[in-house]
Amino acid sequence: MIIRKLGIDLGTANTLVFVPKKGVVINEPSVVAISVDDNNVVAIGAEAREMLGRTPEIIRTYKPLKDGVIADYRVTKAMLRYFINKAMGNWHIFQPDVMISVPVGITSTEKRAVIEAAREAGAHEAYVVKEPILAALGANIPINSAAGNMIVNIGGGTTEVAVIALGGIVASASVRVAGNKIDEAIVEYIRKKYNMAVGERTAEEVKMKIGTALPMREKSEMDIRGLDLTEGLPRTLTLAANEIAEAINGPMKEIIQAVKNVLSETPPELAADVMDRGMIVSGGGAQLRNIDELLHKATGVNAYIAEEPLFCVAKGTGVVLDNLEVYKKSIITHSGR
Repeated sequence: MIIRKLGIDLGTANTLVFVPKKGVVINEPSVVAISVDDNNVVAIGAEAREMLGRTPEIIRTYKPLKDGVIADYRVTKAMLRYFINKAMGNWHIFQPDVMISVPVGITSTEKRAVIEAAREAGAHEAYVVKEPILAALGANIPINSAAGNMIVNIGGGTTEVAVIALGGIVASASVRVAGNKIDEAIVEYIRKKYNMAVGERTAEEVKMKIGTALPMREKSEMDIRGLDLTEGLPRTLTLAANEIAEAINGPMKEIIQAVKNVLSETPPELAADVMDRGMIVSGGGAQLRNIDELLHKATGVNAYIAEEPLFCVAKGTGVVLDNLEVYKKSIITHSGR
C-alpha cells in the first residue's frame, strides 16, 4: 500500500500517527535521548522513554514539546522525521502530506514552527488543525450541525475545551494543565506527605493504576518504590487511591475552571444544546477514573467518555485527510513547498 497522507497527534506525552485505511500505526512517547558529547540522537520514542531517570552523564533525555508546543525545534524535527519514516517504511518514494494537531491557544509563531519542522522532517505539505476540532471528529461529534457540542480534550501538556457549532469553534480555552501536571502533583504529594522521592514514570503508573478524580468507597492500593529523603535509602510505600484524589485536587480544579469559563462564554442557545447533549471527554486524561463524574458534579452538565479517548485526535486527522476539500477553507492552515 502506497502511503501519501499521514495524520499526527503531536502530543507532549505521546505521539500517535494515523494512516488512512490503516488506523493508528504508531503510539509512542514524545521522548528523545541525546548524546551529550556529539549532540546526536541516541534513541526516540519508546526506547528513549525507557531511559528516563536512568541515563549516565553522557546521555540526556528530552521531551521536546512543552505544554503542547515545540520547546526544542531541532529535537522535535528529529522526532517527527523518525515517526514519519517509521510510518512510511524504509523504502518510501513519496513525501507524504502530513496533518498535525495543535492546541487551540497556539500563536502564529508556534504554528509556523510546527509546519516548518514537519516540512524539514520530510513532509510534502504540512497542515495544522486545532486539537478540539480533531478530537470532536474522532469522537464522532457532528461538528457541522447548527447545534452546539462541547469537547474536553485532556492531553499530556494541555487541556483543550471548546464548544463547536457549524464547523467552527464558538468558545474555547486552552490551559497548560493536563496529564503531566497531574503526575507532578502526585510526585509533590508523596514528597511532602511521606518525605519520599519518586520519578515521573512511577507517578504516571500510580495515576494509571489507582488514580481517581473523586474519592471512592471501595479500597484500592498500590505499592511503590522510591528514595527516602531522610535516610537516603530505597523504600517501599503503600498508596491508597483516595490519596491520589487528594493529591491531584489542584490540577483538577484548574481543568474544571477552564470548562466553566467556556460554558460562561457560550451563547445561550448553544449552552442549552450542551446541557441537553452533555460534554464529551477525550484524550489520555479521559482515562482517569471518575473524571466524568467530577465534571458533572462541578458543572451540572453530563459528561461522557469518548470511545477510545486516547485515539480521538489521531482518528480526527483521518477524517479530515479523507475530506480535505470539505475542511480546507475553514479550519486548516497549510504550507506547501
